[in-house]
Amino acid sequence: MKVLLTSTSFYDTPGAHHELLKQQGYDIDVLRGPIPEAELLPIIQNYDAVICGDDEYTKKVIKKGAKGKLKYISKYGVGLDKIDLQAANEIGIPVTNCPGVNQTSVAEHVLALLFTFEKNVHLQHIETSKGNWKRMTGNEIQGKTIGIIGLGAIGKELSKKSHALGMKVLAFDVYKDSTFLKKNNFIDFVENIDDIYENSDIISLHIPHTSSSEKMINNSVVFKKLKKTPIIINTSRGMLIDPQAIIDGLKSNKIRGYLADVLITEPMESDNILKGVDNVIITPHVGSRTYQSVERQGSMAVNNLINLLKN
Repeated sequence: MKVLLTSTSFYDTPGAHHELLKQQGYDIDVLRGPIPEAELLPIIQNYDAVICGDDEYTKKVIKKGAKGKLKYISKYGVGLDKIDLQAANEIGIPVTNCPGVNQTSVAEHVLALLFTFEKNVHLQHIETSKGNWKRMTGNEIQGKTIGIIGLGAIGKELSKKSHALGMKVLAFDVYKDSTFLKKNNFIDFVENIDDIYENSDIISLHIPHTSSSEKMINNSVVFKKLKKTPIIINTSRGMLIDPQAIIDGLKSNKIRGYLADVLITEPMESDNILKGVDNVIITPHVGSRTYQSVERQGSMAVNNLINLLKN
C-alpha cells in the first residue's frame, strides 16, 4: 500500500509513532507540507492513503485522488478546515483526525506566549544577545481576567491552568458543558460573547475556522466592543482575525498585544503585514509540537489509518 506523509511535525520529531508506521510495511513517500492544491493534483491519484497536515484537500484533489488509488485520509492533528469533508463524504473517502491529544501542549504554549510578552522576555533576550543590559519593567498575570472563546479540550485545559496561576476565568462557547462547568465552578461561563470582549484583559481564541468564525476579530469588535485594551492570543487558525484590524487596534491603543501561533497563509509570506510589528509575537505553528504531543498525535494518526483498513 502506498502512503503519502506530509506532516512535518510527524516527520521531524522522533518517537514511537515512527516505529509504529514502519511496522505496517507501507510504501511511504514524504513531502514537506502544507501542500497546496496545485501540488497535490498531479500526484494524489498515486496513493492509497495519506497522513496529512494542513494540506489543501479540496474537492478537486479528493475527486482526482478517488479516480486513482486514494481511499483514506488520516489527518495528523485536530483541525479539518483544509479538507472538504462534504466532498470526501460524497465520494466515499473516510477522513479521521486526532482530537483530545494536544490540549496540554497548546494550553502551555498560550501561557508561554503570555509570559514572554508580559515579562518582555523576547525583547530582553535580544538586548543581552547584543551584550546590552537594558532592563525593562513587565507585568504580572495574577489577578488578570482571561476570556477564553471556545471551551473545547484546549479551552478547558487553559481554563484550569489559568485559574491555578491566579487569573479570573471567563469562557464562552456555543455549547455549554454543564458537567465540566459544575466540576470547575471557578469558570464564569457567559452566554454572550460580548461579555468576553468587554471584560477581559486577555482574550484567547480556541474555536475552529468556519464561515461564521472567519475574521471574528475585526474592526467592529476592536473599536466598538473591546473595553480593556486586551492582549489577544490566537493559537487556533489565522483566519479568525482580520490582520489589518489587529494593526489598527494596536496603533489606536485598543489592543495591547497580539500573540499568535497561526497565520492565514503558512509558512509566513515575505509581505505579511504582521511581520515585525511592535507588540506582536508570532511563532511558526508549533503550539502542539512537543515530543510528547507529537508522539501521541502521530501514533493516533497511524492507528486511525490502521483501523480504517480493517473496516
